[in-house]
Amino acid sequence: MSYHVLKEQDHESGQDADDRYQTTPAKNPLATALAGRAPVMFLLTGIQAAGKSTVGQLLAERFPRSAHVRGDLFRRMVVGGMEDPLPESTTEALVQLRLRHKLAATVADGYFGAGFTVVLQDCFLGEYLAWTVSQVDSHPLLVVVLAPRPEEVARREARRAKKAYDPWTIEGLDSLLRERTARVGLWLDTSQQTPEETVDEILSRAWPEARVN
Repeated sequence: MSYHVLKEQDHESGQDADDRYQTTPAKNPLATALAGRAPVMFLLTGIQAAGKSTVGQLLAERFPRSAHVRGDLFRRMVVGGMEDPLPESTTEALVQLRLRHKLAATVADGYFGAGFTVVLQDCFLGEYLAWTVSQVDSHPLLVVVLAPRPEEVARREARRAKKAYDPWTIEGLDSLLRERTARVGLWLDTSQQTPEETVDEILSRAWPEARVN
């Protein structure tokens, strides 16, 4: 859905769509971002197969001037010596994970500084969600956590060509998310939503629920 569509009248409620999304500039910086006048920064996270890449792309496409920064790109840039985080990670794996998140935050800040609304997206889990938030200099910063139920994640994972859960398990990552990740921002159970519906909910609730000072 483009900004042009958002401006159309909501036939069910009789309200301008901007009213539904509370996008009056004085109330909500998303209004100016949707109009391309000033950027906002989204940080989007969730476990593997939660829908981050799809939702992140669709969310970025709602804004006329936007960038989708995919943190996993920085992992894949490592040619020799890559160590991925595992349930029992080595010190080197955690150093690389922190570097990946730091680089992603730096690039996201760069796009924001150039006037782009940014969707910074990766698996920011456990202590690394709050840590990455601290690395982002741009504001307003809106943190959104996609948290579908584990059984729904399993269904989505089964439909994907790439397999993310080896040696991790869905239950293990879900536990890391729900039990060991700081409860910051807007947490959404997207189990029964399409990606487009998730984006609609983000736009309707992100300000002020997702705002992080």
